Amino acid sequence: MSIQTRRQRERAERERMIIAAARELAEAEGWEAVTTRRLAERIEYSQPVLYSHFKGKDAIMAAVAVEGCADLAADLRAARTSAPDASRAIAEVSRAYSTFADQHPALYDVMFNQAVDLPFATPEAPAALHAAFNELAEAVRPYAGGDDLGLLTETFWAALHGLVTLMRGGRLPREAHDRRLALLLARFTQ
Repeated sequence: MSIQTRRQRERAERERMIIAAARELAEAEGWEAVTTRRLAERIEYSQPVLYSHFKGKDAIMAAVAVEGCADLAADLRAARTSAPDASRAIAEVSRAYSTFADQHPALYDVMFNQAVDLPFATPEAPAALHAAFNELAEAVRPYAGGDDLGLLTETFWAALHGLVTLMRGGRLPREAHDRRLALLLARFTQ
């Protein structure tokens, strides 16, 4: 192995450590608690080392959001592909989306509620963002008919996001979430 290859591998590992530490700290204490100083302490490197990887907290948050989208895409793909038919697929994808948001609140927030410097809904968006959206689109596809699949997927995603966000924020009672989801699916899949 060349020295350059080893250095590249070590650099990639440090980036993974920074992202993992940011995720852990945000889930434990919220994004306000995530600072470059605290991250440097957690990974046992100096702040200048963090800045050699990321320009600052905003860049770290964007990297966490991209990784979160990759994780969400994998969860949605697993839910969709394990379903026996289209109606179960969209239902399982909806549940997987809700579960992801519920189990990873800080991650979900950085992906969809925090201001991060990522080009959403453009060809320049990172592949992980496209992958998550495409999994939703594949679940919606059987119900698109003559509608624009992208717009219909955005509408479905907006409904899921709204339900999840309002429930998590205490604006909608948690105990009725499954019934709300069933109503959305029943109207959407008619």
